Amino acid sequence: MKQSLNKLIIQVSLQKFTFIVQEIESKQIHHFVSEGLNQNRTIEDQLHALFAKHEILSDSFEDIIVLHDSNLNTFVPTAIFDETAMGSYLQYNTKVFSSDFFAFDALVNQTINNVYIPYVQINNVLFDKLGAFTYQNINTALVEHIIERAANSTEIEVYAYVQKDHFELVVTQAGQLLLFNSFLYATAQDFIYYLLFVYEQLKLDPENIRLKLMSRIEKEDALFEQAYTYIRHVELLEENTRIAPSLLLHYQVPKQHYILFHL
Repeated sequence: MKQSLNKLIIQVSLQKFTFIVQEIESKQIHHFVSEGLNQNRTIEDQLHALFAKHEILSDSFEDIIVLHDSNLNTFVPTAIFDETAMGSYLQYNTKVFSSDFFAFDALVNQTINNVYIPYVQINNVLFDKLGAFTYQNINTALVEHIIERAANSTEIEVYAYVQKDHFELVVTQAGQLLLFNSFLYATAQDFIYYLLFVYEQLKLDPENIRLKLMSRIEKEDALFEQAYTYIRHVELLEENTRIAPSLLLHYQVPKQHYILFHL
């Protein structure tokens, strides 16, 4: 194997396998791949095929992080967290079974844990292919990134991380998490309904409390138009990342994989 001072970051769901290779010292991202997964084929066979196709995955990496892209998770304050009862926290979000394996991530500088159901089959294949690695739920990385962004603000801030058919809503104040939730949507009307519902439940004034939109959204989108109609201050987050020139052609890559590129 070639020696490398690179970091491998994988984002994986049951529908997609995506990874980047990042040079550790410069933090420049110089390799990006995103492949769809077929629901009618076993995940194991497809992962083996992907490793055979992308030889760079056989390199030696200084650090390997795997993000489990799933909203089968819930945040639990440390004060009431019981590691032996993790399934009980998730039973209100999803159907859980006695055979399910549960995991949790402790958030950095927060007295809160993210409890979730990891992809055990995927982990097993990745361990066989890569050896030891660190894994976490993608919403841990999302919330930690947003809290870090908002750490110096005393104002309440609302962030919507928009995906193809769902979005995560994160509300913070003074570096603390006030709310996290995930919503399915089919139309722009669904999107604004859930947004305004959260504003109402938390007694947030749409005239004053800013909404910050992340990932798969543009000003020309119906989602943005709906948000801007009902919420006075709406902002698109479009940060630059250290991407190799060869990847700049894929201009939507950093936006659609925001957390992967900002980890």
